[in-house]
Amino acid sequence: SAIGPSVASAILSVAHWPWLFAVSVPLGLLTIAVALKNLPQTPRSRGRFDFQSAILQAAALGLLLTGISELGHGKATTLVVVLMVAGPGIGAWLVAHQLSRTAPLLPVDLMRHPLFALAVASSICSFISQGMAVVALPFLYQHTLELDQVTTGLLMTPWPLSVAVVAPFVGRLADRYPAGLLGGFGMLLMAAGTLAMCLLPEHPTMTDIVWRMTLSGIGFGFFNTPNNRSIIGSAPPNRAGGASGMQATARLFGQTTGAAIVALIFGWMPETGPSAALTVSAAAAGVAAAVSFSRLKAS
Repeated sequence: SAIGPSVASAILSVAHWPWLFAVSVPLGLLTIAVALKNLPQTPRSRGRFDFQSAILQAAALGLLLTGISELGHGKATTLVVVLMVAGPGIGAWLVAHQLSRTAPLLPVDLMRHPLFALAVASSICSFISQGMAVVALPFLYQHTLELDQVTTGLLMTPWPLSVAVVAPFVGRLADRYPAGLLGGFGMLLMAAGTLAMCLLPEHPTMTDIVWRMTLSGIGFGFFNTPNNRSIIGSAPPNRAGGASGMQATARLFGQTTGAAIVALIFGWMPETGPSAALTVSAAAAGVAAAVSFSRLKAS
C-alpha cells in the first residue's frame, strides 16, 4: 500500500496510464508462483458453498452502492428509489436467511456479541472515511492545486507509509490498552488530519501537505491493528473464520461506500467536491471514534 503510489508515479513519468494496470500481470504471476510453492495445503471444508447467500449479498451491496452512485449522476428519481429500496430489502432477506443456518456465510449471529458488533461498526465507519479520502485526494491535488500526476502519486505515499511504520508499535500497545481506547484516539487523529487537508492554504508547500497526510496515516494505524485484533478476539474460537470474513466484508463495504459517496458529492458539488468529500470523511472518522470509545463502556 505504501509503495504503490510511488511506483505509479514512476510509471506515469515514462508511460501512459494503461501501464498502471499492465504491471499487475507480472506481479500477479509472481504472487501465484510464490503462493503455490510456500502456502500450506489445508483440508477442504465438508460443507457446500452457499450460492444463494452469495448472490443475495452481492445483490444487496451492489444495488445499494449503485443507487448512491446513480443519485450523484442525476439519474431518474424512480430508478434511484428502486435501487435504494431494493438493496436494503434484499439485505434484510439475506440476514433472515443467515439466521437460520448453523454456519452462515455472512456471520450475522456474531453481531449478538456487543464488542464484536461495535468493532465491526467502527471498522465500517473508518473505512468509509479512508475510502472517501483516498478517492478525493487525487482530485484535490490535480484539479484544485494543479499538481502533476507524478507529484500526486508521491504525495499519496505518506499516509500508507505512516500506517506501516506505526503498526508494530501499536501492536505492542494493544497488549496493554483496550482496542476501544486506541481506536478512538486513532480516529480522532485521522479526523484532525483529513479536516486539516480541507484547510490547506491557497498555495501550500509540500510540508503543508505531508504533515497532514502523515497525521491521518498515524491515526488510521492506531485504529486498524487493535480493531482487527478485537474483531477476531471477541468471537468464539471456533468462529474465527467467520469473524475474519466479517472483518473483510466491513473493510470492503466501507471502502466502496466511501467511493460511492464521493461520486455523489462530486455530482452535487463539482466545484468544491474534493474539500466537501474530505469534510464528510473527517465526520465519518469522528463517528468511528465515538463508536470505538463506546466499547470501553460495553466491555
